[in-house]
Amino acid sequence: MQLVVLPVVLVVAFLLARTLGHVIFLFLTAAVIAFTLNPLVRDLTRLRLPRGLAVAIVSIVFAAAVIGLLVALGTVVVSETRTAAERIDSYLTEESPTTGQTGVEIDIDRLQAWLDDHGLEGIRVEKQLDDVTQSIGAGEISSYAQDVISFAQGAAVSVILIIFSVILIAVISIYMLLDMPRLEQAVDRQFPPHDGPPLTQRIERALWGYVRGQAILSLVIGTSAGVGMWILGKTGLVEGADRYALLFGVWTAFVEVIPYIGPWLSAVPPAIYALVVDPIGVIWVAALFVFIYQIEGHVVVPNVMANALRLHPLLVIFGLLAGGELYGIAGVLVALPTMAAGRAIWEFFRERIDLDSWDDHGDEELPVEVELEPPQHASRVP
Repeated sequence: MQLVVLPVVLVVAFLLARTLGHVIFLFLTAAVIAFTLNPLVRDLTRLRLPRGLAVAIVSIVFAAAVIGLLVALGTVVVSETRTAAERIDSYLTEESPTTGQTGVEIDIDRLQAWLDDHGLEGIRVEKQLDDVTQSIGAGEISSYAQDVISFAQGAAVSVILIIFSVILIAVISIYMLLDMPRLEQAVDRQFPPHDGPPLTQRIERALWGYVRGQAILSLVIGTSAGVGMWILGKTGLVEGADRYALLFGVWTAFVEVIPYIGPWLSAVPPAIYALVVDPIGVIWVAALFVFIYQIEGHVVVPNVMANALRLHPLLVIFGLLAGGELYGIAGVLVALPTMAAGRAIWEFFRERIDLDSWDDHGDEELPVEVELEPPQHASRVP
C-alpha cells in the first residue's frame, strides 16, 4: 500500500487535477457550500418539513443573504468612490479665489520649489506634465479608447463565464443537499464511526467553525480599522480620512478572509491615501494598523480562530498561493474552507490507519502467529 498504491493515487490525483481542474473546482466549491448548509437543512427536517422544501428554504435564504451582502458592499463602494471622484475633480479643476490656481497646480509649484531648494533644478515637473498633455492631444486618445474597448470586451466575457459557473455551483450544491442522506449512509457503511461523530458531520463542524470564526474576526478587525481611520480624520492627523472610514473598514473586513497576507493588503489603500493627502499621515496609519494587528494576533485570533484551521502557516500560505494561481480570488476564498474540511478528513482516517515504518526491517525476524493443532494420542505398539 505505501510503496505502490499511495504513490499511484498521488499521481492519478495530480493528473485529474491538471486535466479536470475547472470541473473539480466547481464540484469542490459546491461541496463546501452543501456541507456548510446541510446542518440547517437537517434542523428544518427535524421540524417535520420535507427535505426538498427544507433545501429550497435554506438555498433561498442563503442566496438572499449573499446578494444582500454584495448589494450593501457595492452601495458603500460606489458611494465612497463617487465622493472621492468629486473630490479629485475639484482638486484638478476648481481654482482658488486668492491664487487663481487649482489644487494640483499649487502642489506642483510646491514640489518644484522643494526640488529647487534641494539642488534638483534639472527636474522640471511642469515640463513633464506639459509633455504628457501634448502626447495625449497628439493622437494617443484613440489608442487609449481602443484599449478600453478591448478591456470591456474581455470583462464582458469574464462576467458571462462567472455567471455560468455560479449557476452551475448552485445547481450542483442543491443536488448534493437533496442526496446528502444517501451520501451519509454510504460513507457510514464504508467508514463507520468509532467513538466519535461520523465523517460527514466532522466536515460540517470544521466548515462551520471556520465560517463562524472568520465572520467574527472580519467584523472585529474591519470595525477597528474603520473606527481608527475615522478618529485619525476627525483629529486632523490624516485629513479627510473620516470621509472614507467606512470604505477602509469594509476593505479591511473583506481581505481579512486571507490569513497572513490579508493584514498586509488591508493597510495598502489607507497608506496610499495618507501618502497622497499628507505624507506624514502614513506614520499614523502604519501605527494604527500595527496596533490593530497586534491585538488581532495576541487576543482575537487565539480566542476566535484557535480551532478553525489548526494548520501550519506554511501549509496555509501554500494553499492560498495554489488557489490564487488556479482561480484567482475565488480560489483563495475556497482554499481555506477546503483545507479545514481536509483537516477533518485527515483526522478521521488518521485514527483508523497505522502506517508501517519506512525503516528497513529485512534482517529482523518478524513474529508470525501459528495455530497449532491439538496433539494426537500415539497408538501403542506392542
